Amino acid sequence: MNIRPAIPLPSAPWVDQVFSAKTVRFGGVVRRSVRWVEAEVGRDVFTDEVHRRGWHLAECNGQFVVFCTRQPVRLWF
Repeated sequence: MNIRPAIPLPSAPWVDQVFSAKTVRFGGVVRRSVRWVEAEVGRDVFTDEVHRRGWHLAECNGQFVVFCTRQPVRLWF
């Protein structure tokens, strides 16, 4: 498996690709595969960027789900 090194800059192109969607501006949800994240930027860089924005991150079944809001998120079981 050829995994590129993580991009440490918050202004990297992947930030625009992932976090510029219309849904993000309205506090929506963004989903990306863990495999994509690890191959493109690295797990730590991705999670640090979500944390920097004050958003919430969940991981389930090989997917990252980002709740693009600083408001509380409630998970129902």
